[in-house]
Amino acid sequence: MPRTADRTTHTKLGRGGLADIEWTIQLLQLQHAYAVPGLRTPHTLPAIAAAAQAGLISDEDAESLTNGWLVASRTRNAIMLVRGKPDDQIPRQGRELAAIARACGYPPGGDPGEFVDDYRRATRRARKVVDRVFDNG
Repeated sequence: MPRTADRTTHTKLGRGGLADIEWTIQLLQLQHAYAVPGLRTPHTLPAIAAAAQAGLISDEDAESLTNGWLVASRTRNAIMLVRGKPDDQIPRQGRELAAIARACGYPPGGDPGEFVDDYRRATRRARKVVDRVFDNG
C-alpha cells in the first residue's frame, strides 16, 4: 500500500477492495475447486456465484463481495477516465472527485461525498466477508 494512500478509498489494495475480494475467492478456489467445477474459472464474479451456489458462502456474503467488486471496479475505471491514466486512489475532494462520482452515475451538482460514503459502505461489507472467510479458512 502506498504511504499516502487512504486504506478506505484505495480501489485495489484498500480494505474490501479488489485485492481483498479476489484473494478471498482464490482461497476458496484453492480449497474447493477440486470438488466444485464452477470455481474453476479465472473470473471473479462467476467464482463468487459458484461459491454461493456450492454453499461455501451465504447468498448475502456473495452479494456483498459482488457489490464490492463491482463498485471498486467501476470506481477504478472512472478514475482512469477522469485522470487519463491508471490510478487506484479516490481523490479526497475537488473537481476530480466530483467528475469520478458523475462517471459512476451520481448526479451532476450532487454531493460527491455521497459517492465516497457509498463506496466505503460497499467495501466495508465486502471486508467483513473477507475477514470471515479467512478466519474460517
